[in-house]
Amino acid sequence: MSHGSAGYTPGAKIWMDGKLVEWGDAKIHLVSHVIQYGSGVFEGIRVYKTSAGNQAFRLREHLSRLLGSAKIYRMETGYSLFQLTDACMETAAASGLEACYIRPLVYRGFGNVGVNPLGCPINVAIAVWQWGAYLGADGLEQGIDVKVSSWCRLAPNTMPALAKATANYMNAQLIKAEALLDGYGEGIALNTDGTVSEGSGENIFLVMDGKLVTPALSDSILSGITRNTVLTLANDLGIEVRESPVPREMLYLADEVFFCGTAAEITPVRS
Repeated sequence: MSHGSAGYTPGAKIWMDGKLVEWGDAKIHLVSHVIQYGSGVFEGIRVYKTSAGNQAFRLREHLSRLLGSAKIYRMETGYSLFQLTDACMETAAASGLEACYIRPLVYRGFGNVGVNPLGCPINVAIAVWQWGAYLGADGLEQGIDVKVSSWCRLAPNTMPALAKATANYMNAQLIKAEALLDGYGEGIALNTDGTVSEGSGENIFLVMDGKLVTPALSDSILSGITRNTVLTLANDLGIEVRESPVPREMLYLADEVFFCGTAAEITPVRS
């Protein structure tokens, strides 16, 4: 199985606008606005099997970001944070899964066939599946080889990087596909200022002289939940952190580099 792939999980359910449906029955119209124009926002949440039962990692923070992304794109979901929290856990439980990945999605359905999104209904869906190591099990242990992408991250005044929007990931696909076709596990994108932004689907940290260095939120990055966790843990451990523009050269001078994200978890960069 290639990096980032996830197979169908037998018995898995999908929550669609308040109802659980079978995986194969989760369908939308071909000319829905989200299919034509990418008008959706989403999240990715891992559930871990622990001695205290199944635990969703920072579920509330993920769903708060989902609602924030929807607000940026003027998409009123009609569901509260608490309702979405219950829906996520209901879907995971109904699918009979312990360790799994939850994908809530807010999207514009069938309505206007033109670019204008405002007349389209807002739909909400939640899917769950089993998903192993996003960048490969070996990558978690031994690290991955990466390249600096020829593609830049989207400028803040073109697409809002702080929104986890489906359309943003067309840019991510270019970064990812180029890296894989060139024989690397992942790509590192620069922003339009020429400084380091992030991976195709991960935030990035550098270790330099015992300090953590990471691009700032203004550097065309997603405000990652795992990134925030790393910052919190570093503060608790007394590790100095610098959030600021990161020149490309620092990638070569760093003592260590690692990616972080819900899917990627903490994956070291080998070269």
